[in-house]
Order: sequence, then C-alpha cells, then structure tokens
Amino acid sequence: MSQKQMKEAFVSNQNGTSVLEITEGLCLPALCILCRGLLIILSQQLCSSLHNSRTRFLVDFAFLIVPLVTTLTIFSSFVLLEYLVAIILGAGLLYEIYCRRTCYARMPFQKICEKFLKVSLESEHIPAISCFRVVNSAFTAVAILAVDFPLFPRRYAKTELYGTGAMDYGVGGFIFGSAMVSPEVRRKYTKGSRFCYLTKSLYSLWPLVFLGVGRLVAIKSIDYQEHLTEYGVHWNFFFTLIAVKLITSLLLIIFPLNRSWIVAISITALYQLALDFTPLKSLILYGTDGSGTRVGLLNANREGIISILGYVAVHMAGVQTGLYVLKKRSHIKDWIKVAYCILLTAIGLFISLYIVQVNVEVASRRMANLAFCIWIVASCLILLSSLLLGDIILSFAKFVIKEAAVPCSWKLIQSPTANKKHLESIVSDTKRKEPTLCLITAMNRNQLLFFLLSNVTTGLVNLSIDTLHSSTPWALCLLNLYMFTNCLIIYVLHLQDKTIKFW
Repeated sequence: MSQKQMKEAFVSNQNGTSVLEITEGLCLPALCILCRGLLIILSQQLCSSLHNSRTRFLVDFAFLIVPLVTTLTIFSSFVLLEYLVAIILGAGLLYEIYCRRTCYARMPFQKICEKFLKVSLESEHIPAISCFRVVNSAFTAVAILAVDFPLFPRRYAKTELYGTGAMDYGVGGFIFGSAMVSPEVRRKYTKGSRFCYLTKSLYSLWPLVFLGVGRLVAIKSIDYQEHLTEYGVHWNFFFTLIAVKLITSLLLIIFPLNRSWIVAISITALYQLALDFTPLKSLILYGTDGSGTRVGLLNANREGIISILGYVAVHMAGVQTGLYVLKKRSHIKDWIKVAYCILLTAIGLFISLYIVQVNVEVASRRMANLAFCIWIVASCLILLSSLLLGDIILSFAKFVIKEAAVPCSWKLIQSPTANKKHLESIVSDTKRKEPTLCLITAMNRNQLLFFLLSNVTTGLVNLSIDTLHSSTPWALCLLNLYMFTNCLIIYVLHLQDKTIKFW
C-alpha cells in the first residue's frame, strides 16, 4: 500500500469504546480548570510571580492542554488516576485557601455558606459556556493530529459503523456549543422582519462556504488521506455546518425558540423511524445500488448529506439549553439549581441512551441516528454541568479571599446594593485597555481561527513526518509542541486585542 492508503487504513474500521470511558475523559478538563483557578487565587495570597503574561500562559497550558494530550495518549488507561490526582490537588488548594481566608475569618463554616448562597454575580456572561467551547476546541485539535500516531488508542478513533469513539463526539459537541451562543439565543436579530433575520443568517454563512470549498480543493489537490465514510467524497465538516445553519434558521422562523426541544425530539424520532422502516439506512451504508457505489453526488456524499438531520436535532437541543442557561440569574443559589437540573437531565438522557441502544439501535456517527444524538446531548450536558459546578466552587474560594480574581470566572458582588451598571462599565473599560491574561478567553475569542490553525498544522505535520512509525516519546513531544504553537499564536493575538473575523 502507498503511504496515503496506510494512513487511511490506520484510522478506519474502528469500533469505539464505552460511553462511560468517554464521559470520564470528557469531564476531567472541568477539574483541571478548577485547579487552575484555585492555584491562581492561592498565588495571589502568597504574592508569587504568577501574574505576568508568560507565566499565566504556561499555567493555563499546563492545566488545560497537557492533561488533554496525556488523557488521549499515554494515560488513556489511567483516567481514574488522573481524577484522583486532580481531586487531591484541588482539595488541597481549596483547604489552603480556606485556612488563609481574609473574609469571615472568625465565622463558622455553615454561616459562611449561608452568606455565600446570597452573593450576587456581576458578570452577565456565563464562564462555563466559554470553557465548554474551549474544551471542545482543544479536545478536537489534539485528537485530529494524535489519531495519526500509534500512541493514540484505536478505540478513541472515529467508529466505522456503530459504536462511540472519543473522536465521534467532536462535531456534535462543536455544533451543540455553537447553538448555545447562536444569534437566536442571544436575541441578536430581534429587530426587523423574519426575512431580514433570514438574510442576515445566510450572509453569515459565506466564510463557511469559503472554508468548505477551500478545504475540498486543498485536500484533493495534494491527494491528502481521507476517511471516506466520515462524510463522503466531497463533503466535509464546514458543509455540514452550513446545512445545519440553513435548516435551523428556517425552523426557528417557524417554531418558537422555547419549543426547540420539541423540534429536536420530533426530528430524531422521525429520522429513526425512517431509518428503521424505509430504505434510508441501506442507502447510507451501501448506496443506491446496494454495493457501496460512490457514483453520483448523493452516493458520493451520502453520509454527510443524510446525517445532517441528526446534527440539526443536536443544534436545536443546544438552542434550548442556551435559552435556559443564559436566563438572567443573580444569586449563586440559583446557579446551583441550574447545575443540578442540567446534571439530572444528563443522567436521564444517559438512561434513555441505554434503553435506546438495547431496544432500538446502537449509536452510529455515520448515520447520526437517535442513539447518537442522545449520546451527544447527554455528553454535552454532563460537561456543562461539571464546568458550572467547578465555577461555583471557584466562586466560593474567591468569596473568602478579598479581591481575588480569576480570568474567565464569575465576578462576585459582595454588596447587594452595589451599582451594577457602574461596575460593568468599569470592567468593560478595563478589558478594552488591557486584555485578560487568559488562554481560555483567547481561544474562545478566536475559536474558528484556532480550529483552522489546528487543521493546517495537522496537515503540515502529516505531510512532513511519518506519523505511523513515530516512537511514543517523539509523538508526545510533537503533540505538545503542536498545541503549544497553536495556543501561543492565539494568545499573542489576544494580548494584542485582535479578533480575526471578517463577517
């Protein structure tokens, strides 16, 4: 076989791993982000030099990126050990912060908790959503290169037909995260007619059209390796995003925003019925002639085109989640209820997933069937609830330390009578003058650029290095260097207060 064929075979015909193992790895970043915040607070107490741009970048990289790299490679079989280390580190940092508290020093712990539950939040933005999007971006960036190295467990690669692989989560998680902060959820297009809203939505798609066509031309011109059953011959991730955006924009004109969950359930249920009782499933798996033909536009791209229905349902579920999470709430106790409700919903969906996989059909990324959609939404909700709970714990640490500040976390208003608008104007002015020293904020700010940068550098590495025969130490160094370079570029752009957006 040629080098291209060997690489394609290396990532093909995989059966995935258990839902539990993927969920364990997915929630670990929430613990790491919490530990990073607690370390920053403690360092402020100890007056250490952890507050310049270089040191902060290294700390963020060490807590956000390095654990992801190791979890997807050399520590893939020791995720529970990583959890244990993170929990011990987090508990130790939290205990040390509590012992050094500068507020309510002589007050009993129970009274402190009662006061904390009544604390108001200053920020209207939800840090957990930013962290959610960044975790998905970082996870995808690591996986798309790591999968080409032998140290990446094959069970984490994209599944061929049925099953759940860690990489199968990527596209669904990206779509869900984008839906939570979509213009519809943020009420960006509230003025004007529905036609104006649709026009603005269509106009916002031109960068994706450009990127999708550009990727197609680049891949075909350099004869780059492809996993054919992922999307098809010509289809790619950007075309899926375009189609999902077009369809959901039309649906959100017809149906009320707060009924998005009904639309999501209806689409997945009808789509699964079509898979079970019509020739649709056979078309996806074997083409129109039953022999796996790729002749004709539909046959060539059948996986990418038909799976759009599943991703539309995931997007609508993300819209409903965004509407719920972005409601204005003022107190910590309200956010504890939110995290609790999202966690319960996630658990309920995982139970539903088990029932569906036993009685209906196993999850299939290739078809984006009912089980796959339930799995994606449940995984997204469990990650979101973990990040919310982590930020609540971090807020408690900030509550007992006077003037503690952690980037990309809630800002607390100690006095309920504080002038909120005045505080917001001060914060926004400060942000304009001096960007926050935070890798999470930087990646969230230029998320699409980070994704593009990761794809380009992945291609360069694959074209210049024989990844299939790379040793574990060499591959690990390459992966960390690759992520370090991408993150550093995004971080420098953020420090220069630049957002790369042309639309």
